[in-house]
Amino acid sequence: MSRCDAHGEGKTGEGRCAMSDPGVIFKRCGCRGQDGRRLEKFCPRLEDRGHGTWYFHCSTTNFLGWSERVRRGGFPSQAAARRARDAWLDATAADRTADGWTVERWLRHWLDSRLRIRPTTRLHYTRDVELVLIPHLGKYRLADLDGPLLRAAFTKIAKVPNRKGLPQSPSAMQHVRNTLRAALNLAVREGLIESNPTRHIEIRGYQRPYAKIWTEGRVEQWEQTGERPAVALWTARHLSTFLDSVVDDPLFALWWLAGLRGLRRGELCGLRWEAVGLDQQVLFVERNRTTAGYRIVEGDPKTAAGQRPVALDRHTVKVLRQHRQHQRDQRARRIAAGKPWFDSGYVFTRPDGLPINPNYATTRFRKLADRSGLPPVRLHDLRHGAASLAHEAGADLKTLQDLLGHSSILVTADTYTSVLPATQQHCADATAKLVLAAARRTRKKIKNKARRNRPPNKTGAPAAAGSQDITERQLRGQNSPAPSPTVAAPERHPRDTHRPKGSVKVKGPTRVSAGQASYDLVRPKGLEPLTF
Repeated sequence: MSRCDAHGEGKTGEGRCAMSDPGVIFKRCGCRGQDGRRLEKFCPRLEDRGHGTWYFHCSTTNFLGWSERVRRGGFPSQAAARRARDAWLDATAADRTADGWTVERWLRHWLDSRLRIRPTTRLHYTRDVELVLIPHLGKYRLADLDGPLLRAAFTKIAKVPNRKGLPQSPSAMQHVRNTLRAALNLAVREGLIESNPTRHIEIRGYQRPYAKIWTEGRVEQWEQTGERPAVALWTARHLSTFLDSVVDDPLFALWWLAGLRGLRRGELCGLRWEAVGLDQQVLFVERNRTTAGYRIVEGDPKTAAGQRPVALDRHTVKVLRQHRQHQRDQRARRIAAGKPWFDSGYVFTRPDGLPINPNYATTRFRKLADRSGLPPVRLHDLRHGAASLAHEAGADLKTLQDLLGHSSILVTADTYTSVLPATQQHCADATAKLVLAAARRTRKKIKNKARRNRPPNKTGAPAAAGSQDITERQLRGQNSPAPSPTVAAPERHPRDTHRPKGSVKVKGPTRVSAGQASYDLVRPKGLEPLTF
């Protein structure tokens, strides 16, 4: 049996085989028989010139080192099929993978290779891949992706209605873009493609959420229109009002820690009593309890920097002591009533002692915030508010970074610290005080300089009188007897820049025409009026 027969392919009408080692080159067509099935390699007309097309079939190794079979067809001649096969085999493993793998296959491989991501992140990636990217881009080859293709695909994706029947929001489109960019970044690192084509995609209308303070104007607008910021912060007065309204709630300590210490929801739900040192006034964030869909996942904090100590003030320690006593009383009542109690060791538990569901904390907070009559905020917004209040109280950015458990201080500065109105008022007052103080110093300096430049008057008479006496003496002439001087001649002042070096000397009588008035004469140097 020939190699063509071993593969079951490559026979023409008379059993002729065209092959090249490695792989097989064969011919087939799309004719159909009486039963409607395609004849392919069994078509009796394959011997006719121009009937059917040529294919090649061979085995190659992809960039993972796995052996995979490749079949390509549609070539007009046997030589064209042979050249395509040789070019395919001569290409690198990365080029063969990019040219042979579809986007769907690559996205699934990328998800399988992401072994160290959090379950919630995997859930979001999987949702974008399965529901959005594969239906719109899965059929294209990895090597075919470019800017125009992706822009056209994202334009179609933006028009697909979401669960509420509305077009996709800019935030959702940005999330899909980030997922595709992360998947193609791996292809760039593996050498499958030269650059990431998602850099050509720009999501219009997307703006990074910025936390906004609930000022009186925003509260009035919200009451009239119902519109609210995506990320809203309570002031210190708002937070104190909310805490006063929920002081009898079983999870009061949770709301207190979220509003004043800025712990994440998962960190609060995963907090255990063994990690709380009330006597030392410190708690340690070691676990994170969150949800991935309907599944509860508990593990390490979000980042390595998330494992951190959090200092507690005396009032917070008192709140936690009261919460622990309430939990003990609840345990005693259930045991006395014959009801089950589970010593789970968590700080925040259900009535039976088991830890609470993180989604329950979110729902419970929303209901309590609505009952308080305050402008709405999310549970995670309390974390933003805690950072802003601590910043207003005088904490620097490094302290805030350690408090919030951020791996980068840029995240703390750009996202979690919003300048509150009181801080802005303090900054405005300090700036105005600085400028006004500089203005007072400038005016005082000018006033002192003007006082030094003014000619001294030893007798206390006005300086204008002395000027008038000198002018009259010039009019009478040098030989005319001068009246008894009532004003001493002005002396040279060491800081007087208008007076020349040396004393004022009158060399001779000043000749004045008959029609010239005395006020037309030039005053001696040093007696000009001062100007500023």
